[in-house]
Amino acid sequence: MKIRSSIIRLLSGGAVAGNILFILWGTYNGINEGFQGTLPEKVSYITLALLLLTNTFLIWHKKER
Repeated sequence: MKIRSSIIRLLSGGAVAGNILFILWGTYNGINEGFQGTLPEKVSYITLALLLLTNTFLIWHKKER
């Protein structure tokens, strides 16, 4: 059981780190492009960022329990 909880903790940390890195990477690309894009591109980025932030929050909240 201890190995299982260690693996879950490792995967949860990896998911949180991946979510945050992906948001930072998208923001960096937006800065490089001057935040220019079509309306669907802007909406899709904002929606994806919100979903990743929600996922990060839920994973982090579950770890604290």
